[in-house]
Amino acid sequence: MKTKLIFPILTLCAAALVPAYAQQAQPLTLEQAVDMALQNNHLLNVRKLQVSEKEAKVAEDAIKRYPVASVSSSYQYNANLGQLVIEQGSFGALPLGGTTIALPNEEKTFPLGKHHNFNAGVTLYQPITQLGKIKTGIEVAKTDVELARHEQSRASLQIKQAIEKLYYGLLITQKQQEEANAKIKLAQMRLYDVESALLSGKTIDVNKAGLQANIADEEQNLLKLRIQTEDYTADLKQLTGIEADSVTLAPVANMAVASGTLDSYLTNAATTNNDIKIASLTEIKTQKAIRAAEQSNLPDIGLVAGYSYQTGNLLFPNNNPFVGAQFKWNIQDLVANKQVIRQRHFLSQQARENLINTQNQVKNDVSKTHRKLSQATALIAVAEKAVKYRTEELKVQSDKQASGLNLEADILNTRSLLAKAEADLLAAQLNYRLAQSDLQRLAGD
Repeated sequence: MKTKLIFPILTLCAAALVPAYAQQAQPLTLEQAVDMALQNNHLLNVRKLQVSEKEAKVAEDAIKRYPVASVSSSYQYNANLGQLVIEQGSFGALPLGGTTIALPNEEKTFPLGKHHNFNAGVTLYQPITQLGKIKTGIEVAKTDVELARHEQSRASLQIKQAIEKLYYGLLITQKQQEEANAKIKLAQMRLYDVESALLSGKTIDVNKAGLQANIADEEQNLLKLRIQTEDYTADLKQLTGIEADSVTLAPVANMAVASGTLDSYLTNAATTNNDIKIASLTEIKTQKAIRAAEQSNLPDIGLVAGYSYQTGNLLFPNNNPFVGAQFKWNIQDLVANKQVIRQRHFLSQQARENLINTQNQVKNDVSKTHRKLSQATALIAVAEKAVKYRTEELKVQSDKQASGLNLEADILNTRSLLAKAEADLLAAQLNYRLAQSDLQRLAGD
């Protein structure tokens, strides 16, 4: 009975484990790595949150256009109350039938309040002259939103480039490790041949020592490549949020050569480049800041309306709706604001110079990167030829080995040369992708 139950349980466990293993063993493509990094990268999430923060600031500034409502209430117990005392005869005397009557005829005392005093009210203040400054502040906040969005776009392109560097770096180191392993096997085989010849007296120890040194050099190189692979893998996991212990990379597909001309890239960069947009928005922001400072010279004039209720003070009405106007003008701020305007003019001039410098820098970078793209395209063509010929050579050597016409050393040497050619091709493709992504970033694509 127990045996009958064990088999179905094992079958269910195996069925549950197979999809998980298959998913874990599936190679990671470059596009998947970029998508994961754009979704899971914490620094990019910070940029997104900054955009939301600036948008909330716009909503906050927009509220200032509406009336300011303030509600207040207070309670007070008065131990001593004020009194109005009218002494006898304070209003003079009234002759009546030979008799003089004092006005008042006796001292009068009137209380002016009560022990329990309660006040409550609501006041509305609508600014008038400051509406222009508030509108300018809203425009500045909207400019900050655009700046944050372009910073986010620039960060996305930088993360994408970093993923491409790490991805191709891992593929290149894998090919370099294949090359190093083939060279180690080749050197070990030659060492074996030398040791065999040494036993037969056909060589000397010098050849053996040189081959041992070559093996040690290649082992050292292989160790460096393994360390470099571990570092690249750790950085790739951090950027993409991958938590698996090991990462298997899928080979990259052949890339299509970009057909854009230098003039088209220069035209696009002049209008859509992120750095130019950021510099331009910074200049616009400083100009709006100057306008806001100039609007601060106006006096603060607004309308006031409200309602108050009180009990305990006999001199004031219990219910008092009111309406009026308010005027306020700080002369000291008026004088100090001249220096604020002067400072912001200097900031605007700095922003203008920075914009011109950014435009020139972007123009120079586009020309230089377009030249790199052409150079990388030529290098890819040459590297592809080398890989093609090395692949054909390996096939020829394999056929010869099957016929017994060559040695294992010939196969290992050809494999090491093929691995080097494939690494060179990947390096050329990396340079091309970096140049292409740089052009896209510079052109604002």
